[in-house]
Amino acid sequence: MTRFSEALVRANTELDPSIREHLERYQGPFADILKENERIAREKRLPLCQDTGLVECFCTLGQSVALEEPLQRTLEAAVANTYGAFPFRDSTVAEPLFRRTPLKDNVPPVVHLFQTEGKMLEIRFLVKGGGSENLSRYYALEPSAGVEEVENKVIELVGDNGAMSCPPLHIGIGIGGFSEKAMLNAKLALTYPLGTRHKHPDYAQLEERLLRKLNTLTIGFQGLGVGPTALSVHTVYEPTHIATLPLAIAVDCYLNRKGVVRFED
Repeated sequence: MTRFSEALVRANTELDPSIREHLERYQGPFADILKENERIAREKRLPLCQDTGLVECFCTLGQSVALEEPLQRTLEAAVANTYGAFPFRDSTVAEPLFRRTPLKDNVPPVVHLFQTEGKMLEIRFLVKGGGSENLSRYYALEPSAGVEEVENKVIELVGDNGAMSCPPLHIGIGIGGFSEKAMLNAKLALTYPLGTRHKHPDYAQLEERLLRKLNTLTIGFQGLGVGPTALSVHTVYEPTHIATLPLAIAVDCYLNRKGVVRFED
């Protein structure tokens, strides 16, 4: 899993070039500090943000791939070794409610496994900080709700809380399925490349409309009112029950630390 570890280091220390372009154009408050932070992190392999998050993996496993051990175990070892070798903060606690004792190795990663045909293993991952994760929302809409209500939920969420999650933001939207599938798809949407659009024209238009509307909120870089409020909106939809309309919204900070690693057996 050396390639996965290397990708994890890059995600924590190097800003995606397409996002760096937006940062370079930013001329508002603290612009020089933000740009200097990005440069130092990239050159010295230091974390872009002190919250080096939890690692969430979306793994597509071909049926012909032979693994030497359970994938969860392999990814746990890779995350523990990577976070131990670099000055990345350990963010996990062993038990979430009563004692919250730190684990000190940033494991376990959150691992989702999807099976498919073929000989390929693809691992998409997010490095998700607490500030953006706290903005995750699920809505059980009436099945008669239309696209306008979906848009309003996204605009309302970002308008009320977006400044607290290190904007400009990346928005992942999961529609359909049941509640857990909608949220999973919302997170998966955050792994898509900046500037890409859904292949279904209706959802592509929804993404474009939402991006335009979000950028009228003037929350701006770091909530300081200058520059874009959102950099990307991506959707993933799923068939659903006739009596439901699940809507999940996942938010990521402007760093959008992510990666994709593929292995062929």
